[in-house]
Amino acid sequence: MKKLLLSSIIILTAITYIGRLSYLQLIDNTNQNPLEDTAIKAVYDYPERGHIYDRNGKLLVANQPSYDVMVIPRDVKTLDTTEFCKLLRINKEDFKRKFKKAYTYSPRLPSVFVPQLSKLEYARLQEKMRKYEGFYIQKRSLRHYQTDVGSNFLGYISEVNDRDLKRNPYYQSGELIGRQGVEQQYEEALRGQKGVKFIQKDRFNRVIGPYKNGTFDTLPVQGKDIYLTIDQQLQEYGEQLMRNKRGGIVALEPDSGEILALISAPSYDPALLVGRQRSRNYTQLYYDSIAKPLYDRGLIAQYPPGSPFKTLNALIGLQEGVIDENTTFTCYHGYRYGRNSFMGCHCVSGSRNNLNRGIYESCNAYFANVYRRTLEKYPDAKTGLAKWEEHVRSFGLGNYLGYDLPNGKPGKVPSPELYDRYYGENRWFSTNTLSNAIGQGEVLTTPIQLANLTAIIANRGYYYTPHIIKEIENDTIDKSKYLTPHYTTIDAEHFEPVIKGMNDVYNKGTAKWIKIPGIEIAGKTGTAENFTKIDSVRVQLTDHSIFVAFAPVDDPKIALAVFVENGYWGSRWAGRIAGLMIEKYLKDTIESKHLEKYVLEGSLEEEYEKPLSGKPFSINDGAKIMYPPGYGPYKPKSTRSNE
Repeated sequence: MKKLLLSSIIILTAITYIGRLSYLQLIDNTNQNPLEDTAIKAVYDYPERGHIYDRNGKLLVANQPSYDVMVIPRDVKTLDTTEFCKLLRINKEDFKRKFKKAYTYSPRLPSVFVPQLSKLEYARLQEKMRKYEGFYIQKRSLRHYQTDVGSNFLGYISEVNDRDLKRNPYYQSGELIGRQGVEQQYEEALRGQKGVKFIQKDRFNRVIGPYKNGTFDTLPVQGKDIYLTIDQQLQEYGEQLMRNKRGGIVALEPDSGEILALISAPSYDPALLVGRQRSRNYTQLYYDSIAKPLYDRGLIAQYPPGSPFKTLNALIGLQEGVIDENTTFTCYHGYRYGRNSFMGCHCVSGSRNNLNRGIYESCNAYFANVYRRTLEKYPDAKTGLAKWEEHVRSFGLGNYLGYDLPNGKPGKVPSPELYDRYYGENRWFSTNTLSNAIGQGEVLTTPIQLANLTAIIANRGYYYTPHIIKEIENDTIDKSKYLTPHYTTIDAEHFEPVIKGMNDVYNKGTAKWIKIPGIEIAGKTGTAENFTKIDSVRVQLTDHSIFVAFAPVDDPKIALAVFVENGYWGSRWAGRIAGLMIEKYLKDTIESKHLEKYVLEGSLEEEYEKPLSGKPFSINDGAKIMYPPGYGPYKPKSTRSNE
């Protein structure tokens, strides 16, 4: 009886084990990864990336076929490396390095050995691949650009690196991923979903057929097309206007926050970063430390805003009740303060300027007084500056604005704590920070921030988060952040007199000779002092040319900011470019041919090649810069007129 019981237990246990093993191998697929089986080979099927279109449906980026030579290191047999390297146009050192990298990644998983063969290279190599076991050719697509502009916001694609692989298990070594611009920001939508086929091999490494009849196989999912807010024609025209110049242009639609143009100059043809020459071309662009073509000046460059910032100080003064439209201040070619500090401008000596004239003539004395009154309204400068800072930040300055592009800089809005650290707590006054009155000093803005400030004025007190995405194919975008208005601390009623002053900049002020036929424009010229360090010495270079504008005045359709580095003064380059951009967008044709000819044929290349002498520069009327003693960071600064 005991023997029968023992035999029964043994038989029952054996049946249980056999049943369980059979179930696990033949039926249950839970948590099973075919790649854990060394007899299984994965073959990936890559979909085409989604196309990229502009706001009007014009195709910007499509795809073209490409072919990668793949390797599975453990499957590689002895081969004629000399012949193989000749076919691939690499040397033996490259072969060893690439093979070692692939083996380190995984001996049994496929890696890209030589990427992005052309059709001709593929045709020459395909018929001979059978001789090289462990290597095979895999088809995928590369970008095919239908435009030679917009490289800064389009971005590019390149192979994943070790950081990408650790961060996202979706990718395998050698796969492609979006870098910069919309390629990076909307990578998940654009890439689609790769398909995979699992192939069963026997112990002699021969293909038997699909693993488990294709149960685990998946089909690729096509990448989604995306539509941008960019107007391709406006973008192209802006890049033409900025040839032989350096700087940035950002144009927005005020009532939506949509980015109409995002221009960084100098730029480059995005096709340079496609194909086997991508790495070499990128290296050349990257190491161009003079022109910096990879540097997105529209989003990253931080400049003093210059005189356009006066419009914001005017709004703050009106809100704080320290001025009204009729408040006047006397100007004596500028404003003298402290012992030896002077902010010069071009107003007639002894003229009494109200708000309107202060704006259209860009009177430094007027805005120095407005700024002082704002801070001195409070018990001490620290409290006054804190209130001023609150107003300024409500316009989106000093932060990234929340736009949907991966690059950016926050700019700079000085705080009481900043001056406490420099001067000592309670040891500074409004005059120590007076350059903030005219957009110099410690204030820094990016072109997109200044364009957004202009859109706020056009909207009479609010803005929508700037964004570049308009639509994703068969997908919904969470537009709540883009449809929610952000209100400033300034009441709507205070914007009208400022807008009138900006309109008079065109009618009778500092930009009166840049009138665009049939369009009423509100704008503001600006000139920002430009400094660099040479051998640890702070040296002044030619000023930056700045212009902000929106149009039409009564029903704004476009707001923009233009920065031209070393452009002398606001109306010389930036003002002309802004006027032409507005005319192009609103009328689709250019009637101001003399203006267009001046800008298109004009160049600042000689200016950029000048030796850095550090000497003061003359402006159009021959006035010179005047500096107070001890000029340096966070100290009162003197400036000439910011026009």
